[in-house]
Amino acid sequence: MVAKPTVNDIARVAGVSLATVDRVLNERPGVRDKTIRKVQAAIDELGYVRDTAAANLARQKTYRFVFVLPDWKGQFLASIERGLSESLLNARQERTEVRTIRVPNHDHTQLARTLADLDPAETDGLAIMAKETPLVRDAIADLRRRGVPVVSLVSDQPNSDRDHFVGIDNVAAGRTAGLLLGRFTGGRQGKVLVVITNRQSRDMIERRHGFDQVVSAEFPHLDPQPSIEGQEDPAHTERVTLRALQQHPDTIGIYSVGASVQGIGRAIARAHLPERPVLIDHELTENSAALLREGVIDAVITQNTGHLARSALRVLRAKCDKTPVIKSQETIRIDIVLRENLPSMT
Repeated sequence: MVAKPTVNDIARVAGVSLATVDRVLNERPGVRDKTIRKVQAAIDELGYVRDTAAANLARQKTYRFVFVLPDWKGQFLASIERGLSESLLNARQERTEVRTIRVPNHDHTQLARTLADLDPAETDGLAIMAKETPLVRDAIADLRRRGVPVVSLVSDQPNSDRDHFVGIDNVAAGRTAGLLLGRFTGGRQGKVLVVITNRQSRDMIERRHGFDQVVSAEFPHLDPQPSIEGQEDPAHTERVTLRALQQHPDTIGIYSVGASVQGIGRAIARAHLPERPVLIDHELTENSAALLREGVIDAVITQNTGHLARSALRVLRAKCDKTPVIKSQETIRIDIVLRENLPSMT
């Protein structure tokens, strides 16, 4: 078996001292550009791959990450935080510390101020779940200029300077919802309600876009209505959904794009429609699982929140270490849950 190349091999091939190799690997000053190029050429020639875990342990390096999340009280956000806590049980061995900050979802100014107040000397990376606004984009760009890697979580910030997105392909998720609802309605003609969390979140926009693509192309007999905004409030969601059902008693399907599906469930019960509408939801929570068991929801399109948390941590560490992100490992899968394959929520 061929031995792995070491820093001693790099020093020998480059014709420099071990101390110089160490400076180059750790990006410390005091090395001429010509010497840096010689060391890098030796690394490429030898195929040297640095053991970042061992190097961090030797330097007593601790990753300090910040997760900025909206201040929703919903179960989906709680499950992300649980996934993060579980991930940190193992992450402590990799010397990782995480601070979570909850920010009001509608206060873009406070969110931008929170990002601006992060100290790059104490922050090795940021994961953020937020609406994409000019203020937030500028704050992310400023953090990146100050050397802080940024990962967008669940809802992307594609027009910002973020390093990576961790979450499902939301357009594909919307297309999946359109296909499921179209097939479950069985060729019947009628209206479809679309209930979103808010009109500014990128994930809501992309899911609605994917949904409309499939319905217009494959199920032209369905009539999707303009989006109803639930505003992360189950009571408000119930009121606006009930009003829409009363205005459109020929509703045969509902697409719950965001949170507060329990409000939709209560509206369906109160509307006393001739036939229960097909209901497709997003994100498996205790509420959606209960409605699946009761037959109110037909299918839930979901993503593994533990995978979200682990992936965000891995990507941030890779950005800090300047190592490649393994795309196949960090691809978040779109899962479809029915009553027949409903996992235990305990």
